[in-house]
Amino acid sequence: MPRTLRLLLIACLLFVVPVAVVWAWAPLGHALVGELAQRHLDPKARAEVNALLAGERHPTLAGIASWADELRYTDAERFKRTSRWHYINARSGGCDFDLVRDCPDGNCMVGALQKQLAILGDRSQPREARRDALKFVVHLVGDEHQPMHAGSRNDSGGNRFQISLRTSVEPEAYARKSYVDGVMGTNLHSVWDYYLLASRGLALQDYADALDAQPPLATAKPPYSVGAPMDWARESCRLIETAGIYPQESQHSMDHAYLDKMRPLAEQRVRLAGERLAQLLNQTIGDQATARPLAR
Repeated sequence: MPRTLRLLLIACLLFVVPVAVVWAWAPLGHALVGELAQRHLDPKARAEVNALLAGERHPTLAGIASWADELRYTDAERFKRTSRWHYINARSGGCDFDLVRDCPDGNCMVGALQKQLAILGDRSQPREARRDALKFVVHLVGDEHQPMHAGSRNDSGGNRFQISLRTSVEPEAYARKSYVDGVMGTNLHSVWDYYLLASRGLALQDYADALDAQPPLATAKPPYSVGAPMDWARESCRLIETAGIYPQESQHSMDHAYLDKMRPLAEQRVRLAGERLAQLLNQTIGDQATARPLAR
């Protein structure tokens, strides 16, 4: 194919392919959060997780970490009801989130995480409700730490910031039609959701081993109150600007240099999510549950 025609085709793909709505870390990112957390559960929390997930096809935190996203295929109506749980937007700009203004009826990732934690920690609730609450908690803690899920820009968390990405990483199945001659027509959210971690080229267990071998992060400090999810959302939001996540408005082409630059930050967010999730579960259903109950 002549070079001029190839470039024209890529440009067309960038602007005519519908923007895929991407809700969070791709399965690898969510599974990493779950796997890292499971390694650091206390004995009581581990037993409780095992009991709640008994009978699941993949009865581990990594195995159920993407369940809340998979609802779009397995239970479309429930996914529709919970789709707003995966993000929070500051309507006044910046990162000054307000639950009344930005999370009506608890329908944002902060409000949803608080509610699902309460269900998980309430042993009077039916087992099925607590099981699903655990699945949501694992997923939503991951969402909280993906910077593109908390902000105030008017581009659907980077879904409408188009990117031409030169990469050798094979795209996910739904996006293969947009991969032409090593160039992926995608968006900034998808770069963060999938390509930053996938480009490391490691399988789940090897990747988790590499991340788990690093010293604990000083910012992952328990115990956590009911306000912690809001703190984490604001933390993610501030990174969008301070870490230079967005390229300049005129720069819609990128390659491995951006992935290599931003991957350490993405890995740090995954590690933080894993460490905090473990502490949150230990505090909610583990040995710390009686001594340090979550604030209500």
